[in-house]
Order: sequence, then structure tokens, then C-alpha cells
Amino acid sequence: MYTKITVGFLVLLIFSPLLPAQWILVPMDESQTNHLKAYGLTYWTLETPREYSVKWLLNYRGGAFLLVDTPDIRKQSYEMGVNFESLSNIDYATIQTEIETSNMDEILLEKAPKVAVYRPHDNSPYRDPWDDAVKIVMDYADIPYDTVWDEEIIEGVLFAKEYDWLHLHHEDFTGQYGKFYASFRDQVWYQQRVRMYQDVAQKSGFNSVARHKGHIAKLIRDYVVRGGFLFAMCSAPETLDIALAADSGRIDIVAPEIDGTPVKANYQSKLKFDQTFTFKDFKLYPNPNRYEFSNIDNPQPELNPLSGVEDFILFEFAAKHDPIPTMLTQNHKARISGYLGQTTSFNKNTIHQSTTILAEIEGTEYAKYIHGNLGKGTFTFLAGHDPEDYRHLVGEGRIPTNLNLHKHSSGYRLILNNILFPAAKKKPQKT
Repeated sequence: MYTKITVGFLVLLIFSPLLPAQWILVPMDESQTNHLKAYGLTYWTLETPREYSVKWLLNYRGGAFLLVDTPDIRKQSYEMGVNFESLSNIDYATIQTEIETSNMDEILLEKAPKVAVYRPHDNSPYRDPWDDAVKIVMDYADIPYDTVWDEEIIEGVLFAKEYDWLHLHHEDFTGQYGKFYASFRDQVWYQQRVRMYQDVAQKSGFNSVARHKGHIAKLIRDYVVRGGFLFAMCSAPETLDIALAADSGRIDIVAPEIDGTPVKANYQSKLKFDQTFTFKDFKLYPNPNRYEFSNIDNPQPELNPLSGVEDFILFEFAAKHDPIPTMLTQNHKARISGYLGQTTSFNKNTIHQSTTILAEIEGTEYAKYIHGNLGKGTFTFLAGHDPEDYRHLVGEGRIPTNLNLHKHSSGYRLILNNILFPAAKKKPQKT
């Protein structure tokens, strides 16, 4: 008995001379000349006014992209330095047969997601002394995005402008100013940061930064519940859930050295874990002299990048049954070099069982990369600060990571998988 794929192959074989459509395969295995810009090419292809559809070939050659063969796509790929291969309809039919009989799948990408990055605007007088890995890679791959900050979040910009995807990076939603009090309270940048947050909170009608940032955390949660895609890195996942568990700042967990008011008595027992994205039963560390927020994070990371102690392993998923985690883990490497952050990894004992662990630090109780659903939307959390800067100390943001030196970064690929994820057309469930 012929399968559908076999019949399709025979039809293409007979009629291929009559069909004008040909294809460009953008391989994402070791043969790719620039893995990161390949995502930018794919995004460009989906953008208006072109709006060409794209097929993402999951688990095929590192998660290859299949594009329509047009002169403008060829020209763009040459300009971006992205390697591609020309395919006939017969070639494509052969690939489809391989996909059908293997742990692979093809996913249709329909539109370029509208992206927002949560950070102070470039014209702000304040600048963090560190960089945002997501902003770095989107700039490098030529993926456009808008910057949104607290005022716009409160005004409802996420819904008004219909953003598909929101990114949070090294952010503290708890009102503790990143827990930099012990080491940097005398530094100008820290004092500027405190004043900026206090001014914005006051202008927004809040009597404390913790209440203001807690409100922002709730609005971000509402955005996801209503169908948004959230991607957060470094300290943002941890502090976001701590702020939500603290009832959006209503439970005072901030030391008096920071906000001038005492911590709430029995604060730990009052936390509302049913309000978080995923983290549960965690223990807080309000001591301002301790550079940790909670036991969600790995407290004692190895400081030798050559040791491999912080390296993490991507799990393999069934492409046809679990397309979302499969999309998020597409890569040319399964083992990824470790890198630190204020939140370096996630304690598995604090992760809700409904959340999917996408990658873990092998032989430990720590996950590096997780994904889950909340309401109609999804969230993906990736620990660590910069995939190509092992420690990324405060102040190193003055010298951004040069991705021309890291065109094949498997860590940065995880970020870019998330940017394309909202473009995927939902496939009907197989019965």
C-alpha cells in the first residue's frame, strides 16, 4: 500500500517539470557558515512586504529552514553570509520522505513575530553596566524590535500594539535593585539606578519600588495569560516569580537597608506560590549583604569555564508529538558550554511539575532551560547572562560581546529559536 508521502513523491516526479516552485534549503548543521544570521534571513523572509512562508524542518540537519527560491532571498542570503543549497521539487519530496519516517517534522512559519524588549529606552539618562544577550543577537541578526519600559507596560502597550513576543533580561522585579547593595551601593551607577526606579514608581502612583515592580510583574503575567509569548533570561525569571509570590509587592520581603521599612513578619509562610509562572516552595534570602534572591538559583557555580561543570545538555523530544519543545531545542550541538549569571541555573525542586525541562546541567539538580504554558500563552526561561561570556562581570557591558567571533554559538541559537517560535502555525492534534 502506498503512503501519502510516496504518492506525493510520484506526483512531484511526474509533474515537476511543470511546477515552477523551487526551494532554498538553509542547513543548520555544521555546514552552515553563519548560524545566527540564518535566523535573521528567515525572519526577513517572513516580514512585510515579502511575507513568504517558511518551513522549519525540525531535527533535520540541525533544524534547517526551507525557503522559496526567489532572487531577493538569494540576494539577501549572500549579503548576510548565510549558506544555502538549491533544491528541486524532487529533492524536497525525498526530504519529506525522510522526515515522515524519522523523528523529524516540518512546521510552517507564517509571519514575522512582533517583538518587544523590556529595558530602559536608549535615550534614558541611565544605562545598566551590563548588556542584554537578546538585544545583542537581534541586532546582529537584523531582527527588528521595539523597546518598552514600565510606563508603557502600565499604559497597556503590550496589548495595544499586539506584540507577539516579550523579552525580559537581567531585571529585578522584587524592589531590591538587583541585590547589589553590599558590593556596589557606593557606585554612581547603582545610585542612579535607585533614583530612577524610585522616581518612576512615584510618578506611577506607587509608594515603593517593590509595589511598582510587582505591579509590572502582574501585568506581564496577564499578557501571557491572554496569549503572549514570554522569554526571560538571567535574574528575570527568578525575580518575576518572587514578586508574584509576594503578592505583587504587597508582602514586604525587602530588607530595611533597601527600602526603609521592616520585612513582613512570617513573610515566608505568606508567599502565594499559586500566582507564579512555575517556581514554587522556594526559600527567600532578604539579607541585603547576600548576593542571592532565593534557593531557586545554583548558589556555588564553578568559576573555571574549562572545567565543563556548568555545561548543560539539551533534551531530545518527539518532533511529531512535542513540536514546541522540539522547536525550542533545535541546535547543531546537544551539549552547550556553560555560562554564569546572577541566576545561573534553576533548582529542579522549585520547578512546577507541569513545566517542561528543556536542558539540564548533567548530574545535578539544576535545570538551565525550561518551558511552560500559562493561560493562552507560554513562557520560556533560560538561565545565565551571556552564552559567550562565561562570567560577564558588572561593568563588562561597556564592551559588548562581538558575535562576529561567535557565528556558530549554540547558546545564542536557543534565544533565536524562541524568537521564531511564535511564527509557527499550530498543527491539528493527531488522533
